[in-house]
Amino acid sequence: MYRAARVQQEIQRFLDIEPVQVAELELDDGGVLEPGPGSPPLTHGEVFVLVRRCGRPIGTLLGTVPEGADPKAVLTSLATRERAPWAPSAEPALGTAPTATIPTATIPADTGSATAGSATAGSATIGPATTGPVATRSTGSVPFTTVVVATRERAEKLAHALDSLLAQDHPDFEIVVVDNAPVTDTTRDLVELKYAERVRYVIEPAPGLAVAHNKGVETARGEVIAFTDDDVVADPRWLTELTAPFTADPGLGCATGLILPARLRTPAQVLLESHGGFAKGFTARTYDPMDPPADEPLFPFTAGRFGSGANMAFRTETLRAVGGFDPATGAGTLARGGDDLYGFVRILAGGHRLHYTPLALVWHHHRETWRDLETQAYGYGAGLTAYLTAILVNRPGLLPAFLARLPRGLAHARTLTASRGAEPAADGAPGAHDARTHAWPTRLSRLQRRGMLYGPVGYLRARRALRGVAR
Repeated sequence: MYRAARVQQEIQRFLDIEPVQVAELELDDGGVLEPGPGSPPLTHGEVFVLVRRCGRPIGTLLGTVPEGADPKAVLTSLATRERAPWAPSAEPALGTAPTATIPTATIPADTGSATAGSATAGSATIGPATTGPVATRSTGSVPFTTVVVATRERAEKLAHALDSLLAQDHPDFEIVVVDNAPVTDTTRDLVELKYAERVRYVIEPAPGLAVAHNKGVETARGEVIAFTDDDVVADPRWLTELTAPFTADPGLGCATGLILPARLRTPAQVLLESHGGFAKGFTARTYDPMDPPADEPLFPFTAGRFGSGANMAFRTETLRAVGGFDPATGAGTLARGGDDLYGFVRILAGGHRLHYTPLALVWHHHRETWRDLETQAYGYGAGLTAYLTAILVNRPGLLPAFLARLPRGLAHARTLTASRGAEPAADGAPGAHDARTHAWPTRLSRLQRRGMLYGPVGYLRARRALRGVAR
């Protein structure tokens, strides 16, 4: 009875969360303030602002515009006062490792049986069975790239994503839409009627995000393969910034980028972003398995710190060499998620570097309802432990490193899934992303923990289901 009453109180507090406007502020050229993608013109009230300098994302702030005030004047003043001016985000030299290291924590080289194009674990196929030709041409400082968008019955959102992808300033790329287990012809009709020769359409009848991504890997022609979701709007320089690091660093296997909210109009969207959303900050960073970072004692098993599946790219041959994504992970499977995290760790375990850059920006449409957040919390918990199970099943050589980190990992999991109170940014400084302006409900924390308990079971059930299909 007490627990039910507490949940109702949390839901009521949740429903009281007010919407927040989204905007972009360019500090140079006298200052330019624009609404975020798909947002209406700015008015008074709270505003979540991406701050740019020379077009480069350098930070975010949360400001309040009084009624009758000029939004541009108020937000520019907030962005430039006290510890401003904002310093441009410095991109470290690519291919260099962090200066602090833990010499004993190097990740074993991938000496498993995975080969280019496929790998096996038991009787479950990992990755694509065949591969397409990879072009090695490059234009200037960026390689020829395949952009893969997996989708399922969300044509309206997909159209917005494709429009933004076709507006990229990258000089040489192709777009592949993978229609995952479609039940109608809506996606096919959209691509063939509206986008004709500009977008390639592929069907993957088996459900699951990892399976759909592997279909994209199988058909990719680019030297680099980038992935994003059907519910994003990509910044015009997204693809250029995401793929340029591959030219600069021949040892780079993966790159990830910045994800910010396209809208904050519902309590669910505001609450998620209040606790960090999908953003990984505004400091570029390279992760090197041969020189692990001292501030990441669980490296590489806290893969959620590296990026997210809505904004990631891989060197195509490298991704094929590790077998692609495990098809028993990801949304649409019994594992519920973890396919992107699995890919990150497989790349690092293969001895390749991973680079995060905040310059590669996409705007994501967060889920909108309380029920969505419940599903998301449980799915994230399940995906986390499902991907860890997948890693140990497919790379048993990582087991000693995993066990060595297990005590700290359990403590980290408790912290990760704890209910969290509202907590303002340190010193009220503008630009702090994870300001925690709203408390994280206990109900969602419990669901995430339940998901973590379920994840290994869900992964093994998903593998069993794949074996059944193979027969």
